[in-house]
Amino acid sequence: ISVPELESLLGASAATVRRDLAFLEEAGRVLRTHGGILSPEHGGGEVSYDRKSRRELAAKAAIAARAAAMVEDGQSVFVDSGTTAFKVGLGLIGRGEVTIYTNSVPLLAQSREGGARVVSLGGEVRAVSLALVGGPALGWMGRLFFDLAFVGASGVDPARGPCTTEITEAQVKAEAVRCAARAVLVADASKWGASAPVRYADWGDIDAVVTDHRLTPSERAALGRAKPILP
Repeated sequence: ISVPELESLLGASAATVRRDLAFLEEAGRVLRTHGGILSPEHGGGEVSYDRKSRRELAAKAAIAARAAAMVEDGQSVFVDSGTTAFKVGLGLIGRGEVTIYTNSVPLLAQSREGGARVVSLGGEVRAVSLALVGGPALGWMGRLFFDLAFVGASGVDPARGPCTTEITEAQVKAEAVRCAARAVLVADASKWGASAPVRYADWGDIDAVVTDHRLTPSERAALGRAKPILP
């Protein structure tokens, strides 16, 4: 529906409609487009990077600090494009003895702030997630080895594994997991049980899970060898 239609239907001013739409977008109830709004279902449930980055801030900070502490000097790590993984990258970027490989545009923008060696995987930028995806990223990753890979998720299926919303991002995450000695999922409690259509790894592919979610006994059993770590 368009903004002028909303003004007419509601008998409200343009300023009031714009303010209320901004509130509804922040709450995840609508998707704003040029001149109007859409139902969230029309966007496949994918939320913009900016909106994700403002959610669950305390949990993400605690998870990131615990995950970054897993990295030893001299190691090479992959940090993916999610907002929680970005926080992990920020915790590592000041360490001069660490090499960070990433497909996160926001993390690459921070690379001059610290002493870590930061390597871009290249690829096409997805505007909604600010992730580098596609052939260039996948081609390089097939030649690389990571001591640790920190991957995020749009949703976590307690029985089946971590999921995301889009195939090209799933391909990068899956390749990072394959190329790493240890694959670490970083996901706050809001992701557990959340729906996302593309599963990029089985629990058997994941070595550790850093989360503030309190796992039930059945969830712990489903993780198999993946070690749960509370921040």
